[in-house]
Amino acid sequence: MRKENLKNNILIDHTLIINEIEKSIKFYKWDFILSSLPPGSFLVGGYIRDLILGRLKAEIDVDIVVPKNAINIGKKIAKQYGVKFIILDKERDVVRIIFKDISIDIASQISPSIEIDLCSRDFSINAIAFSFSEKFLIDPSYGIKDLELSLLRTNKKQNLLDDPLRILRCFRFVSELNFNVDLKLINFIQSYKNQLRFVANERINYELHRINRGEKAFQAIKLIKKLQIFDYIQSEKDLLCINFKKINFEELNKIEKKKFLPLFFLALILDEFSLKNLKFSKNEISKIRMLRKWNLLLNKKNINELNERERFDLHQELETILPSFILFLPETFHMDWLTRWRDEEDKLFHPSNLIKGDVVKKYLKIQDGPILGKLMNYLSRELAFNRLENFDEAIYKGKQWIQQNAPKCD
Repeated sequence: MRKENLKNNILIDHTLIINEIEKSIKFYKWDFILSSLPPGSFLVGGYIRDLILGRLKAEIDVDIVVPKNAINIGKKIAKQYGVKFIILDKERDVVRIIFKDISIDIASQISPSIEIDLCSRDFSINAIAFSFSEKFLIDPSYGIKDLELSLLRTNKKQNLLDDPLRILRCFRFVSELNFNVDLKLINFIQSYKNQLRFVANERINYELHRINRGEKAFQAIKLIKKLQIFDYIQSEKDLLCINFKKINFEELNKIEKKKFLPLFFLALILDEFSLKNLKFSKNEISKIRMLRKWNLLLNKKNINELNERERFDLHQELETILPSFILFLPETFHMDWLTRWRDEEDKLFHPSNLIKGDVVKKYLKIQDGPILGKLMNYLSRELAFNRLENFDEAIYKGKQWIQQNAPKCD
């Protein structure tokens, strides 16, 4: 009988799953390597999970477990087909071969049985195997049931401690799959979250980028904040706060979500010290510094109380990332500010000048330096607040400003 969870659109019948696995192997055209695999080889992990969930994409990652000699097997396949070969872990016998749209990891079985191997994997939803030779599924942790329930669960705490990065992977699956987290797993994470200090910062950085780009990233970020996952590395204990219930993320369009939400989420969970330690780029750190600066100011002063210079400086400094900042404002401001920011002709939300610096230097007889910078800023502010309409006005106001502000010589 065909069994399919129509509500979640996932497969739950073993026979149907097996049929879909075999069809997908031919569809993605990696069936040619099967003849190079020894008896007792298994397809495991994320490929099966994503197939069951209907999430396989154009570029796929394949994980295969062989009885032994993974390095030799991978090397032979790579040589035969002239593709890239990488040893990922020589001690544990794990390699990667890379085809055009397919990355295949091959690892040697480390336990007496595949069932024991599977039970040591991070989460039950990744602990499902398909036997290439016998054509059956092995699911010792009931991962298929957990996929049906949209539940993240692990067998034992040691599964997290074997690689503490799995703590963050939990939040990645919340973000990417919209899964709930088993209470026992939550307790494990609370007890052992500080083990992340032993994970390479580059690996944490990669997971955070994945978390922040998931469709349900805000759910994962809420949980990260609630469990105070990064307390071990923070120098600031009072991070930016937000009431998620009062944010309508649908106000942002698809492009804006992709571009600005990751920055917004990072600002909620990491301070500048931890961003540097976790190898975030100078550009990302600089942008979050600006978000923090203006949030701190608005914690002391109502947005409506900003004077003209402060309001102009805000838009000048945050112009390229303003949607990330808008989400921190009271809800009543969101749509008005977004609408104005989307209008590239709005001179306050997109500060600009009627004339270029070289023209100003020529007409007003001044040189490069601080005075020119201040003058250009003044003219831009005049334009932003509709006190400047054309070239002649700009030159006239520029002359007036120089007479009032240029240094006087005795």
